[in-house]
Amino acid sequence: MLGTLIGWIIVGAIAGGIASLIVPGRTPGGMIGAIIVGILGGILGGWLLNSVFNLGVGASFIGSLIVAIIGAVIILFALRASGASSRV
Repeated sequence: MLGTLIGWIIVGAIAGGIASLIVPGRTPGGMIGAIIVGILGGILGGWLLNSVFNLGVGASFIGSLIVAIIGAVIILFALRASGASSRV
């Protein structure tokens, strides 16, 4: 359980950082915000691939990272569109 949580945080941090580099502008919440966006991006990306596109996601680190980056980019674009980053 603790190992899984640490794994999510590591993947979230990497995915959030990469997504912050892809999407221009500041990430709300700085480094902690990037980790949260990366973790939420992993959840969103996994749901999109599994439910909407009916694709299974492998349990590999690289696959999880790519899915989390895609989800984090979507979340960051949504945050930028809503103007949330200008309030932080």
